[in-house]
Amino acid sequence: MKTFFKEFKSFAMRGNVVDMAVGIIIGGAFGKIVSSVVADLFMPVLGLFVGGVNFSDLSLTLKKAVVENGQEIEPAVVLAYGNFVQVVFDFVIIAFCIFLLIKAINKLVPKKEEEAPASDPAPAPDIVLLQEIRDLLKEQNAKKTE
Repeated sequence: MKTFFKEFKSFAMRGNVVDMAVGIIIGGAFGKIVSSVVADLFMPVLGLFVGGVNFSDLSLTLKKAVVENGQEIEPAVVLAYGNFVQVVFDFVIIAFCIFLLIKAINKLVPKKEEEAPASDPAPAPDIVLLQEIRDLLKEQNAKKTE
């Protein structure tokens, strides 16, 4: 049981896992900020340009509600696409902000210079000896065939 906890501790304390956890937490907070910007700033302005439309109220009624004696017997079947439009705007703005952030980080981080291809390392001494023997044998065989 102790080895299990040691393995878990080494896994959880790895740099990549901790970095990922921090990224997820910051990303969640960032997503809330962007959602607020979209819902509270962009969508009202966009709604004003479209004629005062509140996007979260946009819907298409597929089947009207059945009402008898003032009581609703069957609810209406409604395709509420306004919230979807708002979520799509959230996604596009979040993706654009992340693109700008990564682009800025790439400019700040110095680029690594491309390394020249390494030349072949010198062969081991035993390989050199074997190559010399091979060459001597080739010479001997060439002399015998002449």
